[in-house]
Amino acid sequence: MSVIVLEKLTKYYGKTRGIEDLTFDVKEGEIFGFIGPNGAGKSTTIRTLLSLIRPTSGKATIFGMDIVKDAPEIAKNVGYLPSEVFYYDNMKVKELLNYSASFYKKDCSKRIKELSEVMDLDLDRKIEDLSFGNKKKVGIVQGLLHEPKLILLDEPTSGLDPLMQKKFFDLLEEENKKGATVLFSSHILGEVQKLCHRVAIIKDGRIIRLDNIENLRGETYKRFNIETEDKLYNGLLDLPGVDDVLKDEKSASFLYKGDINLVMKELSGLKLKNILIEEPSLEEVFMHYYEKGDES
Repeated sequence: MSVIVLEKLTKYYGKTRGIEDLTFDVKEGEIFGFIGPNGAGKSTTIRTLLSLIRPTSGKATIFGMDIVKDAPEIAKNVGYLPSEVFYYDNMKVKELLNYSASFYKKDCSKRIKELSEVMDLDLDRKIEDLSFGNKKKVGIVQGLLHEPKLILLDEPTSGLDPLMQKKFFDLLEEENKKGATVLFSSHILGEVQKLCHRVAIIKDGRIIRLDNIENLRGETYKRFNIETEDKLYNGLLDLPGVDDVLKDEKSASFLYKGDINLVMKELSGLKLKNILIEEPSLEEVFMHYYEKGDES
């Protein structure tokens, strides 16, 4: 079952592109990664799904309900953390969270206390006295206090120190184990690699790749680093599938996708001094697809 379904979802700001023809789904119980640099369309997609802005064309559903027509009903079971959080400065943290909880018509006091302890958040401090990172913690607690079935996170870790990031990731995984579906946007590939089951790569408002994390990283891609006794010849580096080449006279580093035996055959003709063959990082694979606009 799919919790989120997008069908050619498009948003233009006048003549300026936001997102175009986005078509994908997020399955129930999935942690779904949405990757792309700033300006690619991640925030526009999430804000459109939440009906904070209206789509220009196309459609989308959440829990089988239309994102525009049924937005108030959808909101009851969605937790949202925007990339930037803004609050009333003169309120205390606990006052803000209690105010947020009042919209869900349920007692969230125990949940607020638990989440605040996990995120090391002082409930008695005033919003105006908080650092950006602590305001982000308020946003995390606010987004999760009603135990939503769907959690939408837009660049959630900006402002959090590494220890808080780990606590936050652990918290997300706990919520996911309890049944929550998560859509998680980021430009930090390591975050997505740790958490997500599937990933969509967005470029200039369009999806250019949608795949499982394992496939994206491991689908016959290899990173080769070689050092030779003699001058390198071009046969190896001219093979189809060789990309992202860095070389000098006696060393080379390259990304390869294809039949590894072809590379090994070329390598057998070289007098090697050193060789390292490894799985590329997700970031390397991502940048390869992003630069190429590869949809395969």
